[in-house]
Amino acid sequence: MRVKQYQVDAFATRVFEGNPAAVCPLDHWLDDSLLQAIANENNLSETAFFVPSENGFHLRWFTPVAEVDLCGHATLAAAHVLFDILGYSGKQITFQTKSGELVVESKDGLLAMDFPARPPVVKPIPDALAVGLGRAPLEVWAANDYIAVFEDEETLRSISPDFAKLQELDLRGVIVTAPGTDVDFVSRFFAPKIGIPEDPVTGAAHSELTPYWAQRLGKTSFEARQVSPRGGKLSCHLQGNRVILSGKAVTFMIGEIDLGV
Repeated sequence: MRVKQYQVDAFATRVFEGNPAAVCPLDHWLDDSLLQAIANENNLSETAFFVPSENGFHLRWFTPVAEVDLCGHATLAAAHVLFDILGYSGKQITFQTKSGELVVESKDGLLAMDFPARPPVVKPIPDALAVGLGRAPLEVWAANDYIAVFEDEETLRSISPDFAKLQELDLRGVIVTAPGTDVDFVSRFFAPKIGIPEDPVTGAAHSELTPYWAQRLGKTSFEARQVSPRGGKLSCHLQGNRVILSGKAVTFMIGEIDLGV
C-alpha cells in the first residue's frame, strides 16, 4: 500500500521559510498507531491527514509523539494541497476536526483560516517558566498554553530555553511574545512536552495571542511575525469569538510512503 505525501512550507512565500508540515490525503482512516508512526517517521512538528466527508473533509494532526486538537500551519498546508495540487474547485474548504468545524477560504492570493478564539487569562508566573526561559517575563497569561509577555523583540530573540525545565509545566507549551519593531507583535513557541522544542510558525498559538493583543492594543486586526530561526508572517483578525488567520504556503516536496502492506 502506498500513500501520497506532500511536504509544504506554511506561512511562507518561498521554500526554506515558514513552518514545514507533511500532508497525507487518504481515502479512509488508517489505524491510529499507523498515523502516529508516519508522523514520528516524518519528524516534523505536525503531519496532517484528511479523508473526504459529506460536507468537506475530516482533518487530524499528529506531532511525532501525539495527536493534537488544533494546528494552524498544518491546516494551511492541507488547504494548499487541496486548492493548488489536487484541484479543489470551490472557494472554501470545510474541515471537521477535534476543535470543531474549521473553514479555509482562498482569497486575494492568501489562505484565510477561521479558528476558534482562545482568550487567555492572567496567571501567576510559574517558577519553572521563569527558570526555563532564563528570565522572568513582565506578566504571564494562559489558555491552552502559557503566554509570557516581554518588553521588546530584542529580548524575545535572545531567549535560549531550558527545554527540560519547560517540560515540567502543566500546559501544552509556552508562547513568548512582545511588541514588534515592524509588525504589531512578535512571538516564539516552545512545546517540548509534545515533541516540539521550538515550532517555526504556530497558527494555533495566534488563536490565543490575537485576543491578548486585542485587549492590550484596543484593535482587532494585526500583522504578526514568529521570530524563530526560520520565521514566518501572519495576518490576524479577531472577529467575535473567532480568529481569522491568513498566510501563504508553498510546496517543498511530493512523494509516496510505502507502507509495505
